[in-house]
Amino acid sequence: MASTAKKSSGSAALFHGHNPFLESVNAYFDKAAAIMGHPKGLLDQIRACNSVYYMQFPVRIKGGIQVIQAWRAEHSHHKLPTKGGIRYALSVDQEEVQALAALMTYKCAVVDVPFGGGKGGIRIDPKAYTVEELERITRRYTVELIKKNFIGPSVDVPAPDYGTGPREMAWIADTYQAMAKDDINALGCVTGKPVGQGGVRGRTAATGRGLYFAVREAVNDATLMKKLKMTTGLSDKKVIVQGFGNVGYHAAKFLMETGATIVGIIEWDGAVVNPKGIDVDALNVHRNKKGSITGFAGAKTIKDGNSVLEHDCDILVPAALESQIHKGNAGKIKAKIIAEGANGPITSEAEPILLKKGVLVMPDMYVNAGGVVVSYFEWLKNLSHVRFGRMDKRFDEGANTRIISTVEQLTGKTLTAAERAVVARGADEEDLVNSGLEDTMIASYHTIMEHYYGNPKVKDMRTAAFISSIDKIAQSYLSLGIFP
Repeated sequence: MASTAKKSSGSAALFHGHNPFLESVNAYFDKAAAIMGHPKGLLDQIRACNSVYYMQFPVRIKGGIQVIQAWRAEHSHHKLPTKGGIRYALSVDQEEVQALAALMTYKCAVVDVPFGGGKGGIRIDPKAYTVEELERITRRYTVELIKKNFIGPSVDVPAPDYGTGPREMAWIADTYQAMAKDDINALGCVTGKPVGQGGVRGRTAATGRGLYFAVREAVNDATLMKKLKMTTGLSDKKVIVQGFGNVGYHAAKFLMETGATIVGIIEWDGAVVNPKGIDVDALNVHRNKKGSITGFAGAKTIKDGNSVLEHDCDILVPAALESQIHKGNAGKIKAKIIAEGANGPITSEAEPILLKKGVLVMPDMYVNAGGVVVSYFEWLKNLSHVRFGRMDKRFDEGANTRIISTVEQLTGKTLTAAERAVVARGADEEDLVNSGLEDTMIASYHTIMEHYYGNPKVKDMRTAAFISSIDKIAQSYLSLGIFP
Protein backbone atom coordinates (compact mmCIF):
# COMPACT_ATOMS: atom_id res chain seq x y z
CA MET A 1 0.00 0.00 0.00
CA ALA A 2 3.03 2.27 -0.14
CA SER A 3 3.24 5.31 -2.35
CA THR A 4 5.11 5.03 -5.62
CA ALA A 5 7.37 7.44 -7.47
CA LYS A 6 7.19 7.17 -11.25
CA LYS A 7 8.64 8.97 -14.21
CA SER A 8 6.42 10.73 -16.71
CA SER A 9 4.79 8.32 -19.15
CA GLY A 10 1.59 7.73 -21.04
CA SER A 11 0.32 5.20 -18.52
CA ALA A 12 -3.41 5.28 -17.86
CA ALA A 13 -2.57 5.20 -14.16
CA LEU A 14 -0.89 8.55 -14.53
CA PHE A 15 -3.11 10.26 -17.06
CA HIS A 16 -6.79 10.83 -16.49
CA GLY A 17 -7.33 11.60 -20.18
CA HIS A 18 -6.28 13.95 -22.95
CA ASN A 19 -5.62 17.36 -21.45
CA PRO A 20 -5.24 20.26 -23.91
CA PHE A 21 -3.89 22.51 -21.15
CA LEU A 22 -0.33 21.12 -21.24
CA GLU A 23 -0.32 21.30 -25.04
CA SER A 24 -1.46 24.93 -24.84
CA VAL A 25 1.24 25.94 -22.34
CA ASN A 26 3.95 24.27 -24.44
CA ALA A 27 2.57 25.77 -27.66
CA TYR A 28 2.70 29.26 -26.15
CA PHE A 29 6.27 28.61 -24.98
CA ASP A 30 7.31 27.37 -28.43
CA LYS A 31 5.76 30.40 -30.11
CA ALA A 32 7.85 32.76 -28.00
CA ALA A 33 11.00 30.63 -28.13
CA ALA A 34 10.89 30.59 -31.94
CA ILE A 35 11.61 34.32 -32.10
CA MET A 36 14.35 34.27 -29.45
CA GLY A 37 18.05 33.67 -29.95
CA HIS A 38 18.73 31.24 -27.10
CA PRO A 39 20.37 27.84 -27.82
CA LYS A 40 17.96 24.96 -28.41
CA GLY A 41 19.39 22.96 -25.51
CA LEU A 42 18.79 25.85 -23.13
CA LEU A 43 15.20 26.27 -24.33
CA ASP A 44 14.63 22.51 -24.01
CA GLN A 45 15.83 22.64 -20.40
CA ILE A 46 13.57 25.59 -19.55
CA ARG A 47 10.59 23.83 -21.15
CA ALA A 48 11.16 20.42 -19.50
CA CYS A 49 9.46 19.32 -16.28
CA ASN A 50 12.30 18.30 -13.96
CA SER A 51 10.50 16.02 -11.50
CA VAL A 52 7.08 14.41 -11.11
CA TYR A 53 6.02 12.36 -8.09
CA TYR A 54 2.97 10.14 -8.57
CA MET A 55 1.64 8.48 -5.45
CA GLN A 56 -1.14 6.19 -4.28
CA PHE A 57 -1.89 5.86 -0.58
CA PRO A 58 -4.65 4.33 1.56
CA VAL A 59 -6.98 6.41 3.73
CA ARG A 60 -9.80 5.19 5.93
CA ILE A 61 -13.02 6.65 4.50
CA LYS A 62 -16.52 5.93 5.85
CA GLY A 63 -15.41 2.79 7.65
CA GLY A 64 -13.49 1.36 4.69
CA ILE A 65 -10.19 1.90 2.91
CA GLN A 66 -9.93 4.10 -0.18
CA VAL A 67 -6.78 4.35 -2.28
CA ILE A 68 -6.12 7.98 -3.15
CA GLN A 69 -4.22 9.11 -6.26
CA ALA A 70 -2.12 12.25 -6.04
CA TRP A 71 0.74 14.10 -7.74
CA ARG A 72 3.40 16.74 -7.13
CA ALA A 73 5.40 18.22 -10.00
CA GLU A 74 8.50 20.38 -9.75
CA HIS A 75 8.90 21.92 -13.17
CA SER A 76 12.04 24.00 -12.72
CA HIS A 77 14.84 24.13 -10.16
CA HIS A 78 16.59 27.18 -11.61
CA LYS A 79 15.43 28.91 -8.42
CA LEU A 80 14.63 27.25 -5.09
CA PRO A 81 12.28 26.55 -3.53
CA THR A 82 9.76 25.56 -6.16
CA LYS A 83 6.32 27.07 -5.61
CA GLY A 84 2.78 26.19 -6.61
CA GLY A 85 -0.66 25.32 -5.35
CA ILE A 86 -2.41 22.05 -4.54
CA ARG A 87 -5.80 21.40 -6.09
CA TYR A 88 -8.45 18.87 -5.09
CA ALA A 89 -10.55 17.87 -8.11
CA LEU A 90 -11.62 14.80 -10.06
CA SER A 91 -10.03 16.35 -13.15
CA VAL A 92 -6.53 16.16 -11.67
CA ASP A 93 -4.04 14.10 -13.66
CA GLN A 94 -0.33 14.20 -14.40
CA GLU A 95 -0.62 16.34 -17.52
CA GLU A 96 -2.71 18.95 -15.70
CA VAL A 97 -0.25 19.10 -12.80
CA GLN A 98 2.72 19.39 -15.17
CA ALA A 99 0.99 22.16 -17.13
CA LEU A 100 0.22 24.11 -13.97
CA ALA A 101 3.78 23.62 -12.68
CA ALA A 102 5.21 24.91 -15.97
CA LEU A 103 2.91 27.92 -15.86
CA MET A 104 4.10 28.62 -12.30
CA THR A 105 7.71 28.68 -13.49
CA TYR A 106 6.94 31.29 -16.13
CA LYS A 107 4.61 33.19 -13.81
CA CYS A 108 7.17 33.54 -11.03
CA ALA A 109 9.78 34.75 -13.51
CA VAL A 110 7.52 37.32 -15.17
CA VAL A 111 6.77 39.00 -11.82
CA ASP A 112 10.32 38.62 -10.46
CA VAL A 113 9.49 36.19 -7.67
CA PRO A 114 12.59 34.01 -7.04
CA PHE A 115 10.92 30.59 -7.11
CA GLY A 116 10.88 27.68 -9.51
CA GLY A 117 7.49 26.39 -10.58
CA GLY A 118 5.68 23.52 -8.90
CA LYS A 119 2.13 22.18 -8.59
CA GLY A 120 0.26 19.42 -6.81
CA GLY A 121 -3.10 17.74 -6.98
CA ILE A 122 -5.24 15.05 -5.41
CA ARG A 123 -7.88 13.35 -7.55
CA ILE A 124 -10.91 13.71 -5.28
CA ASP A 125 -14.12 15.70 -5.15
CA PRO A 126 -13.70 17.50 -1.80
CA LYS A 127 -17.48 17.93 -1.52
CA ALA A 128 -17.82 14.14 -1.22
CA TYR A 129 -15.84 13.93 2.02
CA THR A 130 -16.33 15.05 5.61
CA VAL A 131 -13.95 17.56 7.16
CA GLU A 132 -12.32 14.75 9.16
CA GLU A 133 -11.79 12.68 6.00
CA LEU A 134 -10.31 15.65 4.13
CA GLU A 135 -7.94 16.21 7.02
CA ARG A 136 -6.79 12.58 6.90
CA ILE A 137 -6.22 12.79 3.14
CA THR A 138 -4.35 16.09 3.42
CA ARG A 139 -2.11 14.99 6.26
CA ARG A 140 -1.28 11.68 4.56
CA TYR A 141 -0.48 13.51 1.30
CA THR A 142 1.87 15.77 3.28
CA VAL A 143 3.63 12.77 4.82
CA GLU A 144 4.15 11.29 1.35
CA LEU A 145 5.67 14.58 0.16
CA ILE A 146 7.96 14.70 3.21
CA LYS A 147 9.18 11.12 2.64
CA LYS A 148 10.30 11.97 -0.92
CA ASN A 149 11.64 15.48 -0.07
CA PHE A 150 8.93 17.16 -2.14
CA ILE A 151 8.08 19.77 0.49
CA GLY A 152 10.05 22.15 2.69
CA PRO A 153 10.74 25.89 3.08
CA SER A 154 13.92 25.60 0.97
CA VAL A 155 12.70 22.77 -1.28
CA ASP A 156 9.08 23.04 -2.45
CA VAL A 157 6.40 25.31 -0.97
CA PRO A 158 2.74 24.52 -1.80
CA ALA A 159 -0.20 26.93 -1.58
CA PRO A 160 -4.00 26.81 -2.05
CA ASP A 161 -5.56 26.17 -5.44
CA TYR A 162 -8.94 24.97 -6.72
CA GLY A 163 -10.69 22.98 -3.96
CA THR A 164 -8.29 23.96 -1.17
CA GLY A 165 -7.82 26.93 1.14
CA PRO A 166 -6.29 28.14 4.42
CA ARG A 167 -7.69 25.17 6.34
CA GLU A 168 -5.85 22.62 4.22
CA MET A 169 -2.67 24.71 4.32
CA ALA A 170 -2.88 24.77 8.14
CA TRP A 171 -3.09 20.95 8.18
CA ILE A 172 -0.05 20.73 5.90
CA ALA A 173 1.98 23.15 8.05
CA ASP A 174 1.05 21.33 11.25
CA THR A 175 1.99 17.93 9.80
CA TYR A 176 5.31 19.24 8.48
CA GLN A 177 6.15 20.91 11.81
CA ALA A 178 5.44 17.65 13.66
CA MET A 179 7.94 15.77 11.47
CA ALA A 180 10.56 18.55 11.18
CA LYS A 181 10.86 19.34 14.87
CA ASP A 182 14.24 21.07 14.64
CA ASP A 183 13.46 23.25 11.59
CA ILE A 184 13.03 26.78 12.90
CA ASN A 185 11.63 27.84 9.50
CA ALA A 186 9.10 24.99 9.30
CA LEU A 187 6.10 27.33 8.90
CA GLY A 188 7.60 28.43 5.58
CA CYS A 189 6.85 24.98 4.13
CA VAL A 190 3.50 26.20 2.78
CA THR A 191 1.75 29.53 2.14
CA GLY A 192 -1.87 30.60 2.16
CA LYS A 193 -2.13 29.70 5.86
CA PRO A 194 -4.50 31.41 8.33
CA VAL A 195 -2.93 34.57 9.78
CA GLY A 196 -2.82 32.96 13.23
CA GLN A 197 -0.63 30.16 11.88
CA GLY A 198 1.92 32.24 10.04
CA GLY A 199 -0.21 33.52 7.19
CA VAL A 200 0.00 37.07 5.90
CA ARG A 201 -2.75 39.69 5.82
CA GLY A 202 -3.90 40.42 2.28
CA ARG A 203 -3.32 36.91 0.91
CA THR A 204 -7.02 36.04 0.52
CA ALA A 205 -7.76 38.91 -1.87
CA ALA A 206 -4.33 38.91 -3.52
CA THR A 207 -5.09 37.18 -6.82
CA GLY A 208 -8.24 39.21 -7.46
CA ARG A 209 -6.52 42.42 -6.39
CA GLY A 210 -3.56 41.66 -8.65
CA LEU A 211 -5.94 41.11 -11.57
CA TYR A 212 -7.51 44.48 -10.86
CA PHE A 213 -4.10 46.19 -10.87
CA ALA A 214 -3.24 44.49 -14.19
CA VAL A 215 -6.51 45.55 -15.86
CA ARG A 216 -6.21 49.06 -14.46
CA GLU A 217 -2.74 49.43 -15.99
CA ALA A 218 -3.99 48.21 -19.37
CA VAL A 219 -7.01 50.51 -19.56
CA ASN A 220 -4.87 53.48 -18.50
CA ASP A 221 -2.35 52.72 -21.27
CA ALA A 222 -3.31 55.39 -23.82
CA THR A 223 -1.34 53.74 -26.65
CA LEU A 224 -3.02 50.40 -26.07
CA MET A 225 -6.51 51.87 -25.73
CA LYS A 226 -6.04 53.80 -28.98
CA LYS A 227 -5.10 50.54 -30.70
CA LEU A 228 -8.23 48.86 -29.32
CA LYS A 229 -10.41 51.92 -30.12
CA MET A 230 -11.37 52.28 -26.47
CA THR A 231 -11.31 55.17 -24.04
CA THR A 232 -8.89 55.13 -21.12
CA GLY A 233 -10.00 54.33 -17.58
CA LEU A 234 -12.48 51.91 -16.03
CA SER A 235 -15.46 54.22 -15.61
CA ASP A 236 -17.20 53.30 -18.89
CA LYS A 237 -16.16 49.62 -19.04
CA LYS A 238 -18.66 46.75 -18.93
CA VAL A 239 -17.25 43.59 -17.34
CA ILE A 240 -18.32 39.93 -17.28
CA VAL A 241 -16.66 37.60 -14.76
CA GLN A 242 -16.71 33.82 -15.02
CA GLY A 243 -16.27 32.27 -11.60
CA PHE A 244 -17.40 33.80 -8.32
CA GLY A 245 -14.89 32.11 -6.07
CA ASN A 246 -12.07 33.87 -4.29
CA VAL A 247 -10.46 35.26 -7.45
CA GLY A 248 -13.63 36.18 -9.34
CA TYR A 249 -15.35 37.77 -6.36
CA HIS A 250 -12.43 40.01 -5.39
CA ALA A 251 -11.65 40.95 -9.01
CA ALA A 252 -15.28 41.93 -9.59
CA LYS A 253 -15.42 43.83 -6.29
CA PHE A 254 -12.29 45.91 -6.95
CA LEU A 255 -13.27 46.63 -10.57
CA MET A 256 -16.76 47.70 -9.46
CA GLU A 257 -15.40 49.93 -6.69
CA THR A 258 -13.22 51.81 -9.19
CA GLY A 259 -15.97 52.55 -11.68
CA ALA A 260 -16.44 49.50 -13.90
CA THR A 261 -19.95 48.08 -14.41
CA ILE A 262 -20.22 44.35 -13.70
CA VAL A 263 -22.90 43.24 -16.18
CA GLY A 264 -22.57 39.46 -15.75
CA ILE A 265 -21.33 36.85 -13.28
CA ILE A 266 -21.06 33.19 -14.33
CA GLU A 267 -20.95 30.20 -11.99
CA TRP A 268 -21.10 26.41 -12.43
CA ASP A 269 -24.89 26.26 -11.95
CA GLY A 270 -25.90 29.33 -13.97
CA ALA A 271 -25.26 33.03 -14.44
CA VAL A 272 -26.77 36.38 -13.47
CA VAL A 273 -26.83 39.39 -15.80
CA ASN A 274 -27.87 43.01 -15.53
CA PRO A 275 -26.84 45.56 -18.19
CA LYS A 276 -27.20 48.33 -15.58
CA GLY A 277 -24.77 46.64 -13.24
CA ILE A 278 -24.66 44.01 -10.50
CA ASP A 279 -23.92 44.87 -6.89
CA VAL A 280 -21.10 42.41 -6.22
CA ASP A 281 -21.29 42.65 -2.44
CA ALA A 282 -25.07 42.09 -2.44
CA LEU A 283 -24.60 39.10 -4.76
CA ASN A 284 -22.00 37.66 -2.39
CA VAL A 285 -24.42 37.98 0.53
CA HIS A 286 -27.08 36.19 -1.55
CA ARG A 287 -24.64 33.43 -2.52
CA ASN A 288 -23.53 32.86 1.07
CA LYS A 289 -27.16 32.66 2.19
CA LYS A 290 -28.57 30.53 -0.64
CA GLY A 291 -25.49 28.57 -1.73
CA SER A 292 -25.80 29.83 -5.31
CA ILE A 293 -25.70 33.10 -7.25
CA THR A 294 -28.85 32.07 -9.17
CA GLY A 295 -32.12 33.64 -8.12
CA PHE A 296 -30.45 36.93 -7.17
CA ALA A 297 -33.06 39.69 -7.12
CA GLY A 298 -30.69 42.29 -8.56
CA ALA A 299 -30.16 40.50 -11.87
CA LYS A 300 -31.67 38.08 -14.36
CA THR A 301 -30.74 34.41 -13.95
CA ILE A 302 -29.59 32.50 -17.04
CA LYS A 303 -29.47 28.71 -16.70
CA ASP A 304 -26.83 28.16 -19.41
CA GLY A 305 -24.13 30.13 -17.64
CA ASN A 306 -21.34 29.64 -20.14
CA SER A 307 -23.44 31.24 -22.89
CA VAL A 308 -22.89 34.53 -21.03
CA LEU A 309 -19.23 34.38 -22.09
CA GLU A 310 -20.54 35.45 -25.49
CA HIS A 311 -22.59 38.42 -24.20
CA ASP A 312 -21.65 42.00 -25.00
CA CYS A 313 -18.96 43.50 -22.75
CA ASP A 314 -15.68 45.40 -22.87
CA ILE A 315 -13.69 43.17 -20.51
CA LEU A 316 -14.16 39.43 -19.95
CA VAL A 317 -12.55 37.86 -16.87
CA PRO A 318 -12.51 34.03 -17.03
CA ALA A 319 -11.68 33.14 -13.41
CA ALA A 320 -12.90 29.54 -13.20
CA LEU A 321 -11.07 26.57 -14.77
CA GLU A 322 -8.88 25.97 -17.80
CA SER A 323 -10.04 25.57 -21.44
CA GLN A 324 -13.27 27.56 -21.00
CA ILE A 325 -12.73 29.53 -24.23
CA HIS A 326 -12.04 27.15 -27.11
CA LYS A 327 -12.29 27.04 -30.87
CA GLY A 328 -16.02 26.31 -30.57
CA ASN A 329 -16.91 29.60 -28.84
CA ALA A 330 -13.92 31.91 -29.47
CA GLY A 331 -15.46 33.38 -32.61
CA LYS A 332 -18.54 34.43 -30.64
CA ILE A 333 -16.69 36.33 -27.91
CA LYS A 334 -17.57 40.05 -28.02
CA ALA A 335 -15.14 41.36 -25.37
CA LYS A 336 -12.29 43.60 -26.49
CA ILE A 337 -10.09 42.60 -23.54
CA ILE A 338 -9.84 39.17 -21.90
CA ALA A 339 -8.02 39.15 -18.55
CA GLU A 340 -7.23 35.57 -17.57
CA GLY A 341 -8.03 35.18 -13.89
CA ALA A 342 -7.87 31.38 -14.11
CA ASN A 343 -4.95 29.29 -15.29
CA GLY A 344 -5.24 28.40 -18.97
CA PRO A 345 -8.86 29.48 -19.62
CA ILE A 346 -8.12 29.94 -23.36
CA THR A 347 -6.89 27.01 -25.44
CA SER A 348 -4.03 27.48 -27.89
CA GLU A 349 -6.49 26.72 -30.73
CA ALA A 350 -8.83 29.51 -29.59
CA GLU A 351 -6.24 32.24 -29.11
CA PRO A 352 -5.48 32.82 -32.84
CA ILE A 353 -9.21 33.27 -33.44
CA LEU A 354 -9.38 35.93 -30.73
CA LEU A 355 -6.23 37.70 -31.89
CA LYS A 356 -7.51 37.82 -35.46
CA LYS A 357 -10.62 39.60 -34.13
CA GLY A 358 -8.35 42.19 -32.46
CA VAL A 359 -9.00 41.01 -28.89
CA LEU A 360 -6.32 41.85 -26.32
CA VAL A 361 -5.60 38.68 -24.33
CA MET A 362 -3.97 39.52 -20.99
CA PRO A 363 -2.22 36.26 -20.07
CA ASP A 364 -2.73 34.25 -16.90
CA MET A 365 1.01 34.07 -16.20
CA TYR A 366 0.87 37.80 -15.47
CA VAL A 367 -2.75 38.63 -14.66
CA ASN A 368 -3.32 36.06 -11.90
CA ALA A 369 0.19 36.24 -10.44
CA GLY A 370 -1.00 38.25 -7.42
CA GLY A 371 -1.41 35.07 -5.39
CA VAL A 372 2.19 33.95 -5.78
CA VAL A 373 3.51 37.48 -5.23
CA VAL A 374 1.80 37.66 -1.83
CA SER A 375 2.72 34.03 -1.12
CA TYR A 376 6.31 35.16 -1.57
CA PHE A 377 5.73 37.87 1.02
CA GLU A 378 4.26 35.27 3.40
CA TRP A 379 7.28 33.01 2.89
CA LEU A 380 9.62 35.93 3.63
CA LYS A 381 7.62 36.68 6.78
CA ASN A 382 7.94 33.06 7.94
CA LEU A 383 11.70 33.04 7.36
CA SER A 384 12.25 36.44 9.01
CA HIS A 385 9.97 35.60 11.97
CA VAL A 386 8.61 39.14 12.14
CA ARG A 387 5.33 40.71 11.04
CA PHE A 388 5.58 43.33 8.29
CA GLY A 389 5.27 46.81 9.80
CA ARG A 390 6.02 45.72 13.35
CA MET A 391 9.27 47.69 13.64
CA ASP A 392 8.41 50.84 11.72
CA LYS A 393 4.64 51.49 11.98
CA ARG A 394 4.82 53.61 15.15
CA PHE A 395 8.01 55.34 14.05
CA ASP A 396 6.32 56.37 10.78
CA GLU A 397 3.27 57.61 12.69
CA GLY A 398 5.51 59.73 14.94
CA ALA A 399 7.39 61.18 11.95
CA ASN A 400 4.13 61.96 10.13
CA THR A 401 2.67 63.61 13.24
CA ARG A 402 5.72 65.87 13.51
CA ILE A 403 5.39 66.85 9.84
CA ILE A 404 1.69 67.67 10.36
CA SER A 405 2.50 69.83 13.38
CA THR A 406 5.14 71.73 11.40
CA VAL A 407 2.75 72.32 8.48
CA GLU A 408 0.04 73.51 10.88
CA GLN A 409 2.44 76.00 12.47
CA LEU A 410 3.55 77.35 9.08
CA THR A 411 0.05 77.61 7.59
CA GLY A 412 -1.98 78.49 10.67
CA LYS A 413 -4.50 75.78 9.72
CA THR A 414 -5.37 72.93 12.06
CA LEU A 415 -6.50 69.43 11.06
CA THR A 416 -9.33 67.73 12.89
CA ALA A 417 -8.50 64.68 15.01
CA ALA A 418 -9.96 62.42 12.32
CA GLU A 419 -7.94 64.10 9.55
CA ARG A 420 -4.80 63.95 11.66
CA ALA A 421 -5.29 60.21 12.29
CA VAL A 422 -5.66 59.48 8.57
CA VAL A 423 -2.58 61.48 7.52
CA ALA A 424 -0.35 60.34 10.37
CA ARG A 425 -1.22 56.66 10.20
CA GLY A 426 1.72 54.29 9.71
CA ALA A 427 1.46 51.33 7.35
CA ASP A 428 0.45 47.98 8.84
CA GLU A 429 1.08 44.54 7.36
CA GLU A 430 -1.84 44.53 4.92
CA ASP A 431 -0.97 48.03 3.68
CA LEU A 432 2.61 46.95 2.97
CA VAL A 433 1.53 43.70 1.31
CA ASN A 434 -0.95 45.49 -0.95
CA SER A 435 1.62 48.16 -1.76
CA GLY A 436 4.20 45.53 -2.69
CA LEU A 437 1.65 43.71 -4.84
CA GLU A 438 0.64 46.91 -6.63
CA ASP A 439 4.24 47.87 -7.35
CA THR A 440 5.01 44.37 -8.66
CA MET A 441 2.00 44.28 -11.00
CA ILE A 442 2.72 47.77 -12.36
CA ALA A 443 6.43 47.09 -12.94
CA SER A 444 5.74 43.71 -14.56
CA TYR A 445 3.12 45.22 -16.89
CA HIS A 446 5.57 47.76 -18.24
CA THR A 447 8.34 45.16 -18.65
CA ILE A 448 5.98 42.96 -20.68
CA MET A 449 4.78 45.89 -22.78
CA GLU A 450 8.37 46.84 -23.63
CA HIS A 451 8.53 43.54 -25.54
CA TYR A 452 4.99 44.04 -26.90
CA TYR A 453 5.73 47.48 -28.32
CA GLY A 454 9.46 47.08 -28.97
CA ASN A 455 9.69 43.79 -30.88
CA PRO A 456 8.04 43.81 -34.33
CA LYS A 457 7.79 40.00 -34.22
CA VAL A 458 5.61 40.12 -31.10
CA LYS A 459 1.93 40.41 -31.99
CA ASP A 460 0.26 39.59 -28.66
CA MET A 461 0.72 40.17 -24.96
CA ARG A 462 1.12 36.50 -24.05
CA THR A 463 4.12 36.09 -26.33
CA ALA A 464 5.60 39.27 -24.84
CA ALA A 465 5.14 37.84 -21.33
CA PHE A 466 6.72 34.52 -22.31
CA ILE A 467 9.73 36.30 -23.82
CA SER A 468 10.17 38.33 -20.62
CA SER A 469 9.91 35.17 -18.52
CA ILE A 470 12.14 32.95 -20.69
CA ASP A 471 14.86 35.62 -20.81
CA LYS A 472 14.99 35.83 -17.01
CA ILE A 473 15.12 32.03 -16.58
CA ALA A 474 17.74 31.74 -19.32
CA GLN A 475 19.98 34.21 -17.51
CA SER A 476 19.87 31.99 -14.40
CA TYR A 477 21.20 29.04 -16.42
CA LEU A 478 23.66 31.07 -18.50
CA SER A 479 25.23 32.47 -15.33
CA LEU A 480 26.24 28.90 -14.42
CA GLY A 481 28.30 28.56 -17.59
CA ILE A 482 26.51 25.31 -18.56
CA PHE A 483 25.30 26.61 -21.92
CA PRO A 484 27.49 28.36 -24.52
